[in-house]
Amino acid sequence: MTAERTVPSPGAQPWDPGFSAVSVLPARAADGFRFPLRRPPARPVPPLPLIAADLFAALVGAVALDETARRPVLVAALVAGALLLRPHTARPVPAVLDELPAVCGRIAVAWLGLAALLAAYAPERALGARTLLLGVTLHAAAACAGRGAVHWRRRAALLRRPHTALVIGPAATAQRVAAALLRHPRCGVRPVGVVADRPDGPGGLPVLTSGEEVERAFVQNGVRAVLTVDPAVRTGKGPLLRALAESGCTVWELDADSPSYQMRDQLAGFAVRRLDLGPRRRGSAGKRLLDVLVAGTLLVLVSPVLLGCAVVLRRTDGPGVVFRQERIGKDGRPFTLLKFRTHRPADEHEAATRWSVAGEHRMSPFCRLLRQTSLDELLQLWNVLKGDMSLVGPRPERPYFVTQFSQAHPGYAARHRMRTGITGLAQINGLRGDTSIEDRARFDNAYIDNWSLWQDVCVLLRTAAALVRSTGS
Repeated sequence: MTAERTVPSPGAQPWDPGFSAVSVLPARAADGFRFPLRRPPARPVPPLPLIAADLFAALVGAVALDETARRPVLVAALVAGALLLRPHTARPVPAVLDELPAVCGRIAVAWLGLAALLAAYAPERALGARTLLLGVTLHAAAACAGRGAVHWRRRAALLRRPHTALVIGPAATAQRVAAALLRHPRCGVRPVGVVADRPDGPGGLPVLTSGEEVERAFVQNGVRAVLTVDPAVRTGKGPLLRALAESGCTVWELDADSPSYQMRDQLAGFAVRRLDLGPRRRGSAGKRLLDVLVAGTLLVLVSPVLLGCAVVLRRTDGPGVVFRQERIGKDGRPFTLLKFRTHRPADEHEAATRWSVAGEHRMSPFCRLLRQTSLDELLQLWNVLKGDMSLVGPRPERPYFVTQFSQAHPGYAARHRMRTGITGLAQINGLRGDTSIEDRARFDNAYIDNWSLWQDVCVLLRTAAALVRSTGS
């Protein structure tokens, strides 16, 4: 939930009171990039070969069971446990030795679980220490051999056809990283160009300084990976990174100097982590289901409150109970936000460009109560049910201010890569009303970068707790 005031935001640029034409951001902001929108993403590493290797290893381990314990049900239980506990990794081709502790540990857990079940339900068939040790040894040896063969074939294929990549960041740093990657072809990434503001430092790969040059290199080289080598790239080149991610590229953040945070993955000795900047995130269906269930339930529960507010507002303030205002949602698409009317703007220009009415003295006591308790925003549950908004996400703003804030703060426009929300991480951290737009954008982008369904639940619970002691807007 947001609060608005009649003073300009501390983070906003001064705006012209005579500005009348309110520009609406297009669905794809005019960033100057025209990458193929329907290009299929890079094929993920198929899990079937590793599953087959783990299945075969479990059957090899089952040989250690004696005749009384080697029953189809017990073998199936062992296989199911081994497959359920198989290690998963984000790295496309890990090394067998890197996986060895996880593989052996999970196999030991599967065998101990099988032994515990047998001891509980059939004590006479309990597995002895020798059988357990032999089974774990055979199972682990077969699993390591099978997974090693799969990884070897994948590394050989990646060496023959490495992923072409663009390196984005300061030219000198990007060239140094690109040279290191080219010296280590076994990493499976082959840089084909450097994207920088200006060609500094020693020569090397072509330096791409314009959107047209990046587009040409992207198409001609079939770029499948993007490496950012400076933390400032995420904000300064945000539109470019999102356009590349939407076109099927995998985006990695690489620490070219000393690692500032722990990262398990590495590329040619550099610590890297994957950035999820694509238009659709894993778990988005669960987020939408949460929105529908919670918003629908709340609408039914608070319908008497909504009706009561509408009746009192109609009798005290006259007709026009519902206030409709254009806001900017996901991907820059405009939608109509619903609220109870607590103030009547002088004209459409004031409604579109006045920062807030929180200090309006002409507001009636009941309207002031609605704003202080945030009851005026309950109608936005209907926006959530329709799919215009989510329960949790960056707060939507009017087109005029979206334009102003996007120009003043590089990270502001990046908020629109996720559906906007009634409440969010910025709001529960006190960023409501006349607070820093830069801080709001930073909290909103941090929420999007680290999104999880549990984080949504936590934000909703903290919002409910804050409403109890809310001072409103």
